[in-house]
Amino acid sequence: MKKQVAHLFRRILVLEGTLLKEMNIKPKYSGLLILALLLVASPASAVKREMRISPPPMMMMEQLRPGVKNPPAADGRTLVVTWRRHPTEVDTYLVQRREYDGGMWVIVGEAGGNDTSFVDSYNAESETPLQSGVKYSYRLVLKSDGWQTFSQPSKSVAARADWFDFERANVFAVIAVFFGSVLVFIERAKQGKSLFIRRIAGMLAMDEALGRATEMGRPALYIPGIMDVDNIQTIASMVILTEVARKTAQLDVKLIVPLNRAFVVPLAEESVKEGYLRSGRPDAYNPDDIRYLSDEQFAFTAGVAGIMNREKTAAHFFLGAFFAESLIVSEVGYATGAIQIAGTANIHQLPFFVVACDYTLIGEEFYAASAYISKDPQLVGTLKGSDLMKVLLMAAVFVGSFLTWFGVIVLNHFFMV
Repeated sequence: MKKQVAHLFRRILVLEGTLLKEMNIKPKYSGLLILALLLVASPASAVKREMRISPPPMMMMEQLRPGVKNPPAADGRTLVVTWRRHPTEVDTYLVQRREYDGGMWVIVGEAGGNDTSFVDSYNAESETPLQSGVKYSYRLVLKSDGWQTFSQPSKSVAARADWFDFERANVFAVIAVFFGSVLVFIERAKQGKSLFIRRIAGMLAMDEALGRATEMGRPALYIPGIMDVDNIQTIASMVILTEVARKTAQLDVKLIVPLNRAFVVPLAEESVKEGYLRSGRPDAYNPDDIRYLSDEQFAFTAGVAGIMNREKTAAHFFLGAFFAESLIVSEVGYATGAIQIAGTANIHQLPFFVVACDYTLIGEEFYAASAYISKDPQLVGTLKGSDLMKVLLMAAVFVGSFLTWFGVIVLNHFFMV
């Protein structure tokens, strides 16, 4: 409004100078001339006339028709409305929606004058939420100072869910290569072909630890972590427990397995029983050696410390998910003079095991140990397949970085998710 008034006064002053010059009007009458011009072209009348002015020439009505589509990787509850920017300055676009069979137009949102799209999503709190499978038509209400107009209704489109998200084809390619390599290596392992796995010092020391327990006539202790059966570290530990049980059965060494979760008890019992069965000594299995202590973390820790001191265990295996109790049990075990082998994927507990134990499996070594010690074709094939995938990804990162250095960004889009 202020700009309009200022512009009006500038026009009046220019017009006054022209009239004074052309009509030879004396300067003393200039005040009366300005007053007359103000009465003829007052700001109020200008604003009124402006309100009556029609909007500038519009686009063709067909060009004002918005487009509606499902977004990429549609979930069936979202539609995207797009339109071409209007050549005339527009303050607001109101987005209206109605069902295809002819309902009332409902305002579902608004967009700024510079926007060219609007996302209409399902809203449970709305009185007319967007429904999957229902065809909807959209139109725009173009609003500006003093005028508004409507666009043509869009074509009717229904929100539908996509089966595939083709924008994430790179993820599918990586998964396909990974599973393909795993299946190939599993098949090769089943055929008896040699698949190299580097030596893991902690697993090589297993015979040394159990041999010492045999010489001293003392039991061995195995803790599969303190997490439940839904933890992958607990599952991996059970595979190793079976092999430890097989060796203890062969050497006639008592194996004590204290547990922190009740649901792990039957799993541990079956793993130890399987180990004794493989050694040909199923009668040596004693279910009382599988001991459930407590779900409480430090009550369990105190119970383990008591077993170490009472039973005088000579070999300790801490393989699984551990937390604050790791330092206590490993320190107590160190004080008893036992050979200790530890392994966990919880990297925040590794320093305590490294300090207090003789051998420590670090990170993924713990998972690789189950394949290394059991020689199971499925475990070995999975291990080799994952190793191959890591090599391919590292090579792709290296090649992509090298090409980016020279301004070639071909591989950059491959890593976008």
